Amino acid sequence: MRIIVFGATGMVGQGVLDTCLSDEQVTEVLVIGRTPTGRTHPKLRELHHQDFTDFTPIKSQLTGHDACFYCLGTSAVGMNEADYRVITYDYTLAAARALLASSPGLTFAYVSGVGTDGTGRTRMMWARVKGETENALLELSPRAYAFRPAFVFPLPGTKAKTKSYVLLYRIVTPLYPLLRRVVPRYVTTTVQLGKAMLQIARAGAPRRVLETTDINEAAAHRPPTP
Repeated sequence: MRIIVFGATGMVGQGVLDTCLSDEQVTEVLVIGRTPTGRTHPKLRELHHQDFTDFTPIKSQLTGHDACFYCLGTSAVGMNEADYRVITYDYTLAAARALLASSPGLTFAYVSGVGTDGTGRTRMMWARVKGETENALLELSPRAYAFRPAFVFPLPGTKAKTKSYVLLYRIVTPLYPLLRRVVPRYVTTTVQLGKAMLQIARAGAPRRVLETTDINEAAAHRPPTP
């Protein structure tokens, strides 16, 4: 499989990228981003691109891919709705449209989050905008999926970009074994998220909006022998 990853320098994206690179069935991973990952790997190719509303300049490099794992996102803390919408909705839909035009059979896996509301009735700005993004993606392609993890534990050595998240993960990461036993339906890891994406890219899923339990179940499936 040939995979495209957005947001590979973020906490979730780092884990998803690592999972893709270690999978035997993945032959190439193309990372599209504004900053380099700092990684080197025989399967890894990086494409630096600045304008995430227009992918026309790199259109020729988007063909022939099997899946896109879209891990790009930002915290809504301190942001107004207009700016948050550009990053969350506009960037995501621009990428999906460009990729599906170049690779029509591509699976598009979008990392959303628990609490996302696709009804438009919530007062929480981030939940409403993410819900609109999910709805637009699901309408755009039958092979689009929204992943709504609750709490995602990072790979060892992975660093979050947001200071509040750095502090949060520093406090709760040692509690992961306990939380996995007590509240397993709300806990996953970046590795499990990456494995779930790969499984769904291979075989699809009965649901197109996946909560944490769905993600962990998909991650537990072993891929077929090459």
